[in-house]
Amino acid sequence: MINFKMKESAVKTIGVFTSGGDAPGMNAALRAVVRTASYYNLTCYGIREGYNGLIHDDFIKMGPRSVKNIINQGGTILRSARSLEFKTPEGRKTAYDNCVKHGIDALVCIGGDGTFTGAKIFNEEFGIKVIGVPGTIDNDIFGTDNTIGYDTALNTAMEAIDKIRDTATSHNRVFFVEVMGRDAGFIALNSGIATGAVEILIPERKDSLEDLFGAFIKAQNAGKTSSVVVVAEGEKLGNIYDISKATKEKFPDYDIRVTVLGHIQRGGSPSCADRVLASRLGYGAVVGLMEGQNKVMAGLQSNQLIYTPIEEAIKKHNEIDQDLLKISEILAI
Repeated sequence: MINFKMKESAVKTIGVFTSGGDAPGMNAALRAVVRTASYYNLTCYGIREGYNGLIHDDFIKMGPRSVKNIINQGGTILRSARSLEFKTPEGRKTAYDNCVKHGIDALVCIGGDGTFTGAKIFNEEFGIKVIGVPGTIDNDIFGTDNTIGYDTALNTAMEAIDKIRDTATSHNRVFFVEVMGRDAGFIALNSGIATGAVEILIPERKDSLEDLFGAFIKAQNAGKTSSVVVVAEGEKLGNIYDISKATKEKFPDYDIRVTVLGHIQRGGSPSCADRVLASRLGYGAVVGLMEGQNKVMAGLQSNQLIYTPIEEAIKKHNEIDQDLLKISEILAI
């Protein structure tokens, strides 16, 4: 490990905030940022409610004891919000003035695409150094194998679908289960494989009702008397209620139920994997700033800390593993 105490840091005072949709592990990332900053004698301010806090001067100086007993908590103690005001030049100028007021020369921005877009614009307009930490359950941010919150959300979905399968089996029912994933099918695909779904519908693939009905016919021929279909909320074939209605029309004898898991996937205590990932990326964000990194996102690839330009993290997206799609088809027999 580089001993930063032996060299001049590129930053002296940092601000940290969480923005956009909350994700389990955000508190663990915040804890890592605050304690790493303290270890290297940097001043650290927490900013409440994301970009809204930057504009409304909702800053609080934080030290190691400010983040005690939060590593196991879901949500974010700094709270999160989506800020329309920050999208205006006047709002961003006010945010910059507040950064100057507190002597902040760098920001650690924990969130997803929208958070990183705001950070990029803010840096280009006012020169405040920024570094992103990917916190989103969707796992769709380029530059890291996993995003903070994804593993927990995936396990929450899996456990819920396991329970639904018990009921499906007991009553010979077909369940359509919607999981989160407006633009990405990572939760749907992986939870579907993990729970033995007969079919998985995701936005990255062009699905059809004919393919879905074909999966049901195969299941019937294989002697299956109950089935679970996992549907990502962003599935382009249609919403889950329309899909289930069309299935009922095709198979009138099916006893069909619909379950939308919704926001339970965002909450809960973060998994071990998310706590460790968040700790590594929070640490990496502070170290990166000290090394002079700017307008990048800290991520883990092949278990190595890397920095990806924020512009790439925004424009590119993690892609669905085609092998997993094939595996889901084979194992649904």
